[in-house]
Amino acid sequence: MNPKNGGPSQGIRNINPHIRKLGIEVEVVCMDNCMDNYDVNDDFVIHKIGQGRSSYQYHPPLFDWLKENALNFDVLIVHGLWQYHNLAVYRTIKFLKKKSRIVPKVVIIPHGMLDPYFQKDSDRKWKALRNEIVWQLIEKKCINLADAILFTCQEELRLAATTFKGYHPKKTINIGYGIQTPPQNSQEFKTAFEQKCITIQGNKYWLFLSRIHEKKGVDLLINAYCKLAVNKSTIPDLVIAGPIASNYAQEMIAMASKNSKIHFLGMLQGAEKWGAFYNCEAYLLPSHQENFGIAIVEAMACKKPVVISKNVNIWKEVQAGNGGWILNELNEAEIYNVLLAISYLSETQIIQKGVAAYETFQTNFNVQDRATVLVKVLNQL
Repeated sequence: MNPKNGGPSQGIRNINPHIRKLGIEVEVVCMDNCMDNYDVNDDFVIHKIGQGRSSYQYHPPLFDWLKENALNFDVLIVHGLWQYHNLAVYRTIKFLKKKSRIVPKVVIIPHGMLDPYFQKDSDRKWKALRNEIVWQLIEKKCINLADAILFTCQEELRLAATTFKGYHPKKTINIGYGIQTPPQNSQEFKTAFEQKCITIQGNKYWLFLSRIHEKKGVDLLINAYCKLAVNKSTIPDLVIAGPIASNYAQEMIAMASKNSKIHFLGMLQGAEKWGAFYNCEAYLLPSHQENFGIAIVEAMACKKPVVISKNVNIWKEVQAGNGGWILNELNEAEIYNVLLAISYLSETQIIQKGVAAYETFQTNFNVQDRATVLVKVLNQL
């Protein structure tokens, strides 16, 4: 549940308040250490079981906790695959059934982890082999035993069926995904962002806000932007916000070091983050794979148009709502051309595109509507 670990934890925080308003009690069990402090005020119970061993997060105390507590719940929702928590839930249900007890329903939300990208990407050959082995030994049984597999968009549901042999879930349902409406824009947000990014000096800017990871296409974005800046020096600056402790992030900082218009800020939260969104010209995420992209939708909810690739599973919804620009191919030339076209738009045209982005958010990604759908699905299991 640490916010630094990416989207699923934020997705849980987004939807839980609305589930609870519909009369559902929510508790979260996670494999964080009990002393971990996220600096987030959560208003639901979190059970921190402790960190597991290896990247698989093997941790038998989780199985013990589930055996003792699972019967307190009507439904167990498993977020994500490829780690021990999925097996622990599977073993718990098998254990309880042997005792002839009524067991809770189990639903799994893969969060894009059944996307074929992870098995086909040339840089993931060993990880793909590992996943194939784990699929045959564990995950296939977990998926096929669960009462339902829930997806965050229709494209994710479609792609999941193409990745592994033996994929035969009982039910697959697109429940959609959403975010809470951002806080209303204020001068406080702008000030907080400008204090974080002093070098921006009031300049217009495009925003990349996400994990700085190979998957996100940061290298393609930087190279395309640098070429464009040479040919058109008046383009907006580029702000890149995300954790910078990794080796890859440091490589990206070094790659961009000769361009004073590129600013790396580290991870933004709270007022700084909303200030970054509300004051940018457009949000950019040329990702090689993105199941949903919470930050994309947060930008749209702030009335900002987005630039995304067709590897982002919500690209069809964004395109249908005219909420941004879709990269037909993911390469430097395509990013260059799209950014060049955006740079010639008037302020009025950018604002109009941002309004369309906001309307797309309201129609497709409002978390209140998604919570209603989720609760209805759970009640029908």
